[in-house]
Amino acid sequence: MSIQIYILSKLAKESSYPYKLKKELSEPIPFDKLAHLTESKLYYHFESLTKQGLIEPTEIIKEENRPDKQVFAITEQGLALLPQKIYQLFEKADSLSDTIVGLMNLDFVDRAKIIMILEEKLKRLEKKIDYITSLNMQVKLEGSKKEGGDFLTGYFTSRFNNEGEWISSLIEKVRNGSI
Repeated sequence: MSIQIYILSKLAKESSYPYKLKKELSEPIPFDKLAHLTESKLYYHFESLTKQGLIEPTEIIKEENRPDKQVFAITEQGLALLPQKIYQLFEKADSLSDTIVGLMNLDFVDRAKIIMILEEKLKRLEKKIDYITSLNMQVKLEGSKKEGGDFLTGYFTSRFNNEGEWISSLIEKVRNGSI
Protein backbone atom coordinates (compact mmCIF):
# COMPACT_ATOMS: atom_id res chain seq x y z
CA MET A 1 0.00 0.00 0.00
CA SER A 2 2.80 2.46 0.79
CA ILE A 3 4.17 2.22 -2.76
CA GLN A 4 0.73 3.11 -4.10
CA ILE A 5 0.47 6.05 -1.70
CA TYR A 6 3.89 7.23 -2.87
CA ILE A 7 2.81 7.03 -6.53
CA LEU A 8 -0.55 8.74 -5.92
CA SER A 9 0.99 11.53 -3.84
CA LYS A 10 3.63 12.24 -6.47
CA LEU A 11 1.05 12.26 -9.26
CA ALA A 12 -1.21 14.52 -7.19
CA LYS A 13 1.52 17.15 -7.48
CA GLU A 14 2.45 16.58 -11.13
CA SER A 15 2.13 14.05 -13.92
CA SER A 16 5.12 11.74 -14.22
CA TYR A 17 6.40 8.39 -15.44
CA PRO A 18 7.52 5.34 -13.43
CA TYR A 19 11.25 5.56 -14.06
CA LYS A 20 11.36 9.21 -12.96
CA LEU A 21 9.58 8.38 -9.68
CA LYS A 22 11.97 5.51 -9.01
CA LYS A 23 14.93 7.79 -9.67
CA GLU A 24 13.52 10.44 -7.30
CA LEU A 25 13.07 7.75 -4.67
CA SER A 26 16.69 6.68 -4.98
CA GLU A 27 18.33 10.10 -4.64
CA PRO A 28 19.89 11.39 -2.44
CA ILE A 29 19.00 8.54 -0.04
CA PRO A 30 18.46 5.16 -1.74
CA PHE A 31 14.96 4.57 -0.34
CA ASP A 32 14.24 2.26 -3.27
CA LYS A 33 16.97 -0.11 -2.10
CA LEU A 34 15.99 0.23 1.55
CA ALA A 35 12.40 -0.68 0.65
CA HIS A 36 13.49 -3.38 -1.85
CA LEU A 37 11.59 -1.55 -4.59
CA THR A 38 12.43 -2.91 -8.01
CA GLU A 39 11.32 -1.43 -11.31
CA SER A 40 9.06 -4.43 -11.89
CA LYS A 41 7.31 -3.84 -8.52
CA LEU A 42 6.88 -0.16 -9.35
CA TYR A 43 5.45 -0.92 -12.80
CA TYR A 44 3.14 -3.51 -11.23
CA HIS A 45 1.72 -0.86 -8.89
CA PHE A 46 1.31 1.62 -11.76
CA GLU A 47 -0.64 -1.05 -13.63
CA SER A 48 -2.72 -1.89 -10.55
CA LEU A 49 -3.57 1.77 -9.90
CA THR A 50 -4.52 2.19 -13.56
CA LYS A 51 -6.87 -0.83 -13.38
CA GLN A 52 -8.44 0.63 -10.22
CA GLY A 53 -9.07 3.89 -12.10
CA LEU A 54 -6.91 5.89 -9.68
CA ILE A 55 -4.35 6.96 -12.30
CA GLU A 56 -4.41 7.14 -16.08
CA PRO A 57 -1.86 7.42 -18.87
CA THR A 58 -1.89 10.88 -20.42
CA GLU A 59 0.87 10.84 -23.00
CA ILE A 60 3.79 8.91 -24.42
CA ILE A 61 7.12 10.67 -24.74
CA LYS A 62 9.20 9.31 -27.60
CA GLU A 63 12.93 9.88 -27.66
CA GLU A 64 15.44 8.68 -30.19
CA ASN A 65 17.51 5.68 -29.03
CA ARG A 66 15.59 5.53 -25.74
CA PRO A 67 12.55 3.61 -24.58
CA ASP A 68 9.20 5.41 -24.73
CA LYS A 69 8.06 7.03 -21.49
CA GLN A 70 4.41 6.64 -20.57
CA VAL A 71 3.32 9.64 -18.49
CA PHE A 72 0.58 9.16 -15.89
CA ALA A 73 -1.73 11.54 -14.04
CA ILE A 74 -3.90 10.99 -10.98
CA THR A 75 -7.66 10.81 -11.59
CA GLU A 76 -10.34 12.53 -9.52
CA GLN A 77 -11.09 9.14 -7.96
CA GLY A 78 -7.40 8.69 -7.10
CA LEU A 79 -7.26 12.14 -5.53
CA ALA A 80 -10.37 11.35 -3.47
CA LEU A 81 -9.02 7.97 -2.28
CA LEU A 82 -5.49 9.14 -1.42
CA PRO A 83 -6.42 10.42 2.08
CA GLN A 84 -8.29 7.17 2.84
CA LYS A 85 -5.25 5.13 1.82
CA ILE A 86 -3.05 7.22 4.11
CA TYR A 87 -5.46 6.77 7.04
CA GLN A 88 -5.51 3.01 6.41
CA LEU A 89 -1.72 2.96 6.35
CA PHE A 90 -1.59 4.53 9.82
CA GLU A 91 -4.35 2.27 11.14
CA LYS A 92 -2.74 -0.96 9.90
CA ALA A 93 0.88 -0.05 10.71
CA ASP A 94 2.56 -2.41 13.16
CA SER A 95 5.32 0.10 13.89
CA LEU A 96 6.18 3.70 13.12
CA SER A 97 8.55 2.60 10.37
CA ASP A 98 5.48 1.38 8.45
CA THR A 99 4.11 4.96 8.40
CA ILE A 100 7.03 6.74 6.71
CA VAL A 101 5.24 7.31 3.38
CA GLY A 102 2.18 8.55 5.26
CA LEU A 103 4.30 10.95 7.30
CA MET A 104 5.76 12.36 4.10
CA ASN A 105 2.23 13.09 2.85
CA LEU A 106 0.37 14.60 5.79
CA ASP A 107 -0.67 17.54 3.61
CA PHE A 108 -3.28 15.24 1.99
CA VAL A 109 -5.02 14.35 5.28
CA ASP A 110 -6.64 15.85 8.34
CA ARG A 111 -3.92 15.98 11.01
CA ALA A 112 -6.50 15.70 13.79
CA LYS A 113 -7.59 12.34 12.41
CA ILE A 114 -3.97 11.13 12.24
CA ILE A 115 -3.50 12.23 15.85
CA MET A 116 -6.62 10.26 16.86
CA ILE A 117 -5.28 7.15 15.13
CA LEU A 118 -1.89 7.53 16.83
CA GLU A 119 -3.47 8.14 20.23
CA GLU A 120 -5.50 4.95 19.81
CA LYS A 121 -2.31 3.05 18.96
CA LEU A 122 -0.71 4.47 22.10
CA LYS A 123 -3.63 3.28 24.24
CA ARG A 124 -3.38 -0.22 22.75
CA LEU A 125 0.36 -0.28 23.49
CA GLU A 126 -0.27 0.72 27.10
CA LYS A 127 -2.82 -2.10 27.42
CA LYS A 128 -0.28 -4.57 26.02
CA ILE A 129 2.30 -3.44 28.58
CA ASP A 130 -0.21 -3.79 31.42
CA TYR A 131 -1.24 -7.23 30.17
CA ILE A 132 2.33 -8.53 29.88
CA THR A 133 3.24 -7.17 33.30
CA SER A 134 0.17 -8.67 34.97
CA LEU A 135 0.66 -11.97 33.17
CA ASN A 136 4.23 -12.22 34.47
CA MET A 137 3.00 -11.50 38.01
CA GLN A 138 0.20 -14.09 37.78
CA VAL A 139 2.28 -16.95 36.43
CA LYS A 140 4.36 -18.61 39.13
CA LEU A 141 7.64 -19.74 37.65
CA GLU A 142 10.81 -20.83 39.39
CA GLY A 143 14.50 -20.99 38.59
CA SER A 144 15.57 -20.59 34.99
CA LYS A 145 11.94 -20.43 33.82
CA LYS A 146 11.37 -17.43 36.08
CA GLU A 147 14.54 -15.84 34.69
CA GLY A 148 13.26 -16.48 31.17
CA GLY A 149 9.83 -15.08 31.98
CA ASP A 150 11.32 -11.98 33.59
CA PHE A 151 13.65 -11.53 30.63
CA LEU A 152 10.80 -11.71 28.10
CA THR A 153 8.60 -9.42 30.19
CA GLY A 154 11.43 -6.89 30.39
CA TYR A 155 12.15 -7.17 26.68
CA PHE A 156 8.55 -6.66 25.56
CA THR A 157 7.73 -3.90 28.04
CA SER A 158 10.93 -2.07 27.11
CA ARG A 159 10.17 -2.44 23.40
CA PHE A 160 6.56 -1.30 23.79
CA ASN A 161 7.57 1.60 26.07
CA ASN A 162 10.12 2.71 23.48
CA GLU A 163 7.54 2.55 20.69
CA GLY A 164 5.12 4.46 22.93
CA GLU A 165 7.67 7.23 23.52
CA TRP A 166 8.18 7.58 19.77
CA ILE A 167 4.43 7.62 19.12
CA SER A 168 3.98 10.30 21.80
CA SER A 169 6.75 12.35 20.22
CA LEU A 170 5.18 11.92 16.79
CA ILE A 171 1.76 12.98 18.07
CA GLU A 172 3.28 16.19 19.39
CA LYS A 173 5.13 16.87 16.12
CA VAL A 174 2.00 16.26 14.03
CA ARG A 175 -0.02 18.45 16.41
CA ASN A 176 2.40 21.40 16.24
CA GLY A 177 2.96 21.02 12.49
CA SER A 178 6.70 20.38 12.64
CA ILE A 179 6.16 17.19 10.61
